[in-house]
Amino acid sequence: MTVVLVDAGGTNIGSVRYALQRLGVDAALTSDAAAIRAADKVILPGVGAAGPGMARLRELGLVELMRSLTQPVLGVCLGMQLLCAHSEEGDTECLGLIPATVCRFAERPGLRVPHMGWNGLTVQNAHPLLQDLSDGEQAYFVHSYAVPMNEWTLASANYGEPFSAVVARGNFHGMQFHPERSAAVGARLLKNFLAL
Repeated sequence: MTVVLVDAGGTNIGSVRYALQRLGVDAALTSDAAAIRAADKVILPGVGAAGPGMARLRELGLVELMRSLTQPVLGVCLGMQLLCAHSEEGDTECLGLIPATVCRFAERPGLRVPHMGWNGLTVQNAHPLLQDLSDGEQAYFVHSYAVPMNEWTLASANYGEPFSAVVARGNFHGMQFHPERSAAVGARLLKNFLAL
């Protein structure tokens, strides 16, 4: 099985790669269209802002390629947001693979933005990606923008209001949290993705 990490300039790429190595998978970091197209699984990691993330994909000529992929694809953190249609962050048009708008968390008393730290997951829809995940298990989040609940939400978390923690539409999947920093839960969900 070949797994590639799309080199879209995300700063968490090294830790995602290491998490995959712990599962016995050596994922190549690449921006080569042919390598991405040929891979069995594609992961789009990302940390940072939507505008620069999309600009990097455009600069590398990968936007249409990402939209055309038919194998399982996983977006992590910003990578999940880039799979959506639009982000309020910088008023950015994204890949449009999951028809949702990424919204900034509302400022609320006692809730800081960014949302940073461990938060419980709640399963909304059964899916092989969530195999053996129980409600309340914790994942590690760092983000100021989130995908509202929608029909493609597989699991949610709550930060002042519920938001999408895991999404899937067809072969495109996203995790808003960092599976590579979410201990056993993150490793299990990455393993589930590799098994899709």
